[in-house]
Amino acid sequence: MSQSTAEKAATTEHLSRPGPEAGAANLADGLPASYAGLREHFAPVFASIAAGALERDLERRLPREEVRTLDRAGFGTLRVPAAHGGPGVSIEDFTRLLIDLAEADSNIAHLYRSHYGFVESLRFLPGRLQDAWYPRVLAGATVGNASTEKGGNALGTLNTVLTRSGEGWVLNGRKFYATGSIFSDYTRVSASLDGEDGRRFAVVATDAPGVTLEDDWDGFGQKLTGTGTALFEDVTVPEDAVLDRTAGSAEAVHEAAFFQLVLLAVLAGIARAARRDTVATIATRKRTFNTGLGLPFREDPLIQEATGRISAQAFTAEATVLHAARALDAGIQAAIDAGANVPEFTGTLPGALYESEIAVEHAQVTVPELALGAAQDLFLTVGASATSTSKGLDRHWRNAQTVATHNPIAFRARALGDYHINGILPEGLNAIGDAKTAGPAA
Repeated sequence: MSQSTAEKAATTEHLSRPGPEAGAANLADGLPASYAGLREHFAPVFASIAAGALERDLERRLPREEVRTLDRAGFGTLRVPAAHGGPGVSIEDFTRLLIDLAEADSNIAHLYRSHYGFVESLRFLPGRLQDAWYPRVLAGATVGNASTEKGGNALGTLNTVLTRSGEGWVLNGRKFYATGSIFSDYTRVSASLDGEDGRRFAVVATDAPGVTLEDDWDGFGQKLTGTGTALFEDVTVPEDAVLDRTAGSAEAVHEAAFFQLVLLAVLAGIARAARRDTVATIATRKRTFNTGLGLPFREDPLIQEATGRISAQAFTAEATVLHAARALDAGIQAAIDAGANVPEFTGTLPGALYESEIAVEHAQVTVPELALGAAQDLFLTVGASATSTSKGLDRHWRNAQTVATHNPIAFRARALGDYHINGILPEGLNAIGDAKTAGPAA
């Protein structure tokens, strides 16, 4: 259904806070930069989120209040650099915290992907745009995403168009999978330019005239991410809200890897949630089967072994994701040291930046299988009672499977094979559209 005016007011109430003006509130003030400090700061919020996750899934109730609480606690500011007034949290520590949040509720961790992709891209944009947007983020503003079109656009093209109008622009188009936008103050929209070469991003307020957001995502998992259709009809876009994107630039390479890293962190959190619920279910189970040893499940060595395998899957998924996160930290630092974070940079991108993309590619092949395995093997440790809808144990598998489909694993594995055999660098996911029609056979 469409997001009503009242719903928009409820989800974007922090737009009334001071924005980039002098004296604006900085929600990052006092936030620690270390994972240990952040874990302590957000622990009560995450615990509350986890307590209501099952009920929200069963009722298909969007986590509006939970997201507002996280926003007020400064969760959206973590990757703002210290030089711009933010905590300057490393990618590794941010990823650790995101895994904790995904264990509490994978939907909520997932919906922040769009916001943090935008925040990452700001590091590579001109200073005037950083000065315009970092203060908004620090004041509590969040940014959703509206990039993918459902069909009718050829691969590499977009039907959503930005047209010049006076000193600004006008945006028209329709998007699908606008993840997080319903909860956000702005959404970042990919668009082609009318009469000009190239592609841009337009960042528009979600309550601007001409913007309609639909909660019509009908997937069987990740149902509460606010994913759905976004419609833009003659939306006015000011100059400081139109962002360039150059294919092959440091920004494009880094954000493509970062965008996938967030999904991998969500999968690692789901694996941990499967482990948590496995242990909790076994600990309280009294019934057993005559075909077993007659022991309580918590003492049965076969059940213990199955639980141990689930634990190992969760451990390995998390370790793999954190290894990739460290590679991204190294890659972005190398880019900064080389000056590649400056829009005018024309040199060769550092190898560490590409290595971070390769690390994420490897994780994309293995982590989904680990998370899906943990979510599925949970059912080996109980009985038919575990399939009760009221227990919601199936949501871990549904959510993991939904996240795993975002970037086809077969394509990632092929790209890695090509890299190791032929030295061809993998290309990050940056376009979805209709395939070209094959020509006649030779």
